[in-house]
Amino acid sequence: MLRLLQIEFIKLWNNRASKFLIISYFVLLTSIALIAAIKFDIGPIQFHLAEQGIFNFPYIWHFNTFITAIFKLFLAIVIVSMMANEYSNKTLKQNLIDGLSKKEFIWSKFLTVISFSLISTVFVFIISLILGLIFSDYNELPIIFSDLEYLFAFFVKLLGFFSFCLFLGIFVKRSAFALGFLIIWQALEGIAFGLMKWKAPDGVAENVSLLFPLNAMANLIKEPFSRLGAVKSVANQIGEEFTKNYGVEWYTVLIVLAWTALFIYLSYVLLKKRDL
Repeated sequence: MLRLLQIEFIKLWNNRASKFLIISYFVLLTSIALIAAIKFDIGPIQFHLAEQGIFNFPYIWHFNTFITAIFKLFLAIVIVSMMANEYSNKTLKQNLIDGLSKKEFIWSKFLTVISFSLISTVFVFIISLILGLIFSDYNELPIIFSDLEYLFAFFVKLLGFFSFCLFLGIFVKRSAFALGFLIIWQALEGIAFGLMKWKAPDGVAENVSLLFPLNAMANLIKEPFSRLGAVKSVANQIGEEFTKNYGVEWYTVLIVLAWTALFIYLSYVLLKKRDL
């Protein structure tokens, strides 16, 4: 297992573009700390974003995992490029000639996906913990370590998304087309939802769309902004009330894990049947 992972990371680190994207990704994850420095004055009103409670425990776990998940496209590019390079540089064929089975090849790629997801999750945990300890109004241990299910959801979200990108990289072979296919798939999910909303009975579109892969990944961590006290205060003043469930739903986790397993299995089946 470690040997397979080592082979993959050597390939990635020796690729200048992949190295740049990986470093940029983790720099961007770190840059979330810059949100704490956002300050501006509107007349007599002084606004400091960190004082709005976004770094309070346990809310910070929800906020940071939602925001940092936006940057996952950087590693998505690395993953589809990783597969495109295997075909263009003939390293896939050479690995198989050298004795690596197709099953081991897919396993090595999936280990890379798991590693990216796990390292990202640990990275976000450390940054969030540091920011929380600096800015949070609540520093009691039970409060600090509550709502950690958002970190688990973040890991599952990255795992599912990167597995989808891996499948697209194998299916399409070229990184640009694979990323284009990803955008098309997102659009197709939106079109399918719109058609069901138009034609199907009430509630059907919402329930069926929960099974769509990208939509399921998005539903793992719901938007955190309406949880902020300032937003709720404004909503109450205009007569609105938020009754949204912000928790991580167990069935959404299962749906994403099922898609992850399917993407990896299809990647293996596709590679096994393809003439290299």
